[in-house]
Amino acid sequence: MYSKHATEDAMHRTSIATRLALWFALVALCGFSLIALGLNWVLKHELERHQLEQIQGRSQEMRYMLLHARAPHIAERMHLKLDAITPADGRARYWLDSPDPEFRYGDDRSEVMAQTSPPSTVEGGDAAHGTYPSALQWVRVGGHTYRTVREELPATAMRPAVTMVVGVDVRPFTQTAHSFGNASVWITLISVLLVSALGYAAAKVGLGPVARLTREIQNIGPDNRAQRVTLPALPNELAQLGISFNGALDRLDAAYQQLATFNDDVAHELRTPLGNLIGQTQVALTRDRSPEALRDLLASNLEELERLRLIVSDMLFLARADQGEKAQRLAMASLASETEKTVEFLEMLLDDAGLSVHIEGNAQAPIESALLRRALTNLLHNAMQYALPSSQIRVGIRSFDGLVEIAVQNAGPAIAEAHIQRIFDRFYRVDASRTNVAEASGHGLGLAIVKAVATMHGGQVFAYSEDGFTTIGLTIRATPERRLA
Repeated sequence: MYSKHATEDAMHRTSIATRLALWFALVALCGFSLIALGLNWVLKHELERHQLEQIQGRSQEMRYMLLHARAPHIAERMHLKLDAITPADGRARYWLDSPDPEFRYGDDRSEVMAQTSPPSTVEGGDAAHGTYPSALQWVRVGGHTYRTVREELPATAMRPAVTMVVGVDVRPFTQTAHSFGNASVWITLISVLLVSALGYAAAKVGLGPVARLTREIQNIGPDNRAQRVTLPALPNELAQLGISFNGALDRLDAAYQQLATFNDDVAHELRTPLGNLIGQTQVALTRDRSPEALRDLLASNLEELERLRLIVSDMLFLARADQGEKAQRLAMASLASETEKTVEFLEMLLDDAGLSVHIEGNAQAPIESALLRRALTNLLHNAMQYALPSSQIRVGIRSFDGLVEIAVQNAGPAIAEAHIQRIFDRFYRVDASRTNVAEASGHGLGLAIVKAVATMHGGQVFAYSEDGFTTIGLTIRATPERRLA
């Protein structure tokens, strides 16, 4: 049910290609908008400059005629000139006002004069020559909007004082700017859509290796655990992910194999004492038994039950260690002293086996005494089981690099390299034909417990076998491990 819901949620999520396309669209919109705004700003200033050049050129021509005319009938000739140079479509207009009616031009000059101000009152204006573009003024007459300049020309010997206004219709410039603005908007929108589509297509192609990786991962299941992601087909950006994923699969496969082996070993280890209990009880029920025989049977069953209890207890202990439990009641102690106490506890077994223990070195370390003695007991039991008769077991203690090492060495058969790194696995047997549970004093968890104790003290285990000697031991931290509050 969870997997189904997770799949449905994944289907409703936005794909990476869609997200990239949206980001491409946003970036393209911002980029093209900035370009369009920049082009519109340039066009606006170019149009204004063009307007100014037209107004300036026309006003300079009129000013020259009014200032330098010497022929008679100046007013009449001025009117003819203005009629000739005024466009029929009204794109440019001229207006003249004067105390002398003959020098007046333009039927709507009164309206224009009312909408304009003398240059002396216009910011930046010059009464004699006018100033551009600060003296430009807006005038609306006859349904047109003009940008104008007004100049006051003083009287001369040939004419009276004249007020001249020259205007250029702004509609063509406005239409050009409006058309350019609309074109910029459409071009921007079309470009954004095109970039989004191309970005989506590029993202789909670029994410092709991700889709292939997904299909390969989906094809991996319990029936083909050995299958791995094909690394050469992945680009550099996904190669590390593929390596990590393959590494995770390797670790999971190893854990799966270990769990399967562990389950088989647990079943085997529990089956033997349970079989003994059931068999002995069935035999006892076949006929009447004397009280002495029943007591012997109960004693034997108790022994088997005790072994079952130890197996269950050790498995619970290992489970807690696997969950990250740490040694709690730490106290600085002498490791040589703890080893001596463990040897004293095992003294009777050592005497029966004809073995002796020699301790070399000493170190102080924070330990939980009960856990460390449990690990030392298992190490010594293991050494006693495989040591040569009448040999000496050596326990070396030394400090290095912030750690304390305890190494237990015994003379005996060498352990092959293929087995040396697995002897700390639960229920692992170096040689399946050596001993069984009924014959050995342990039940296949002794060295696994040593590893758990080392981990709980922030250390590790080690083992090596060479030159007729096998050394197995553990390290622990020489200082208490810092823990977050």
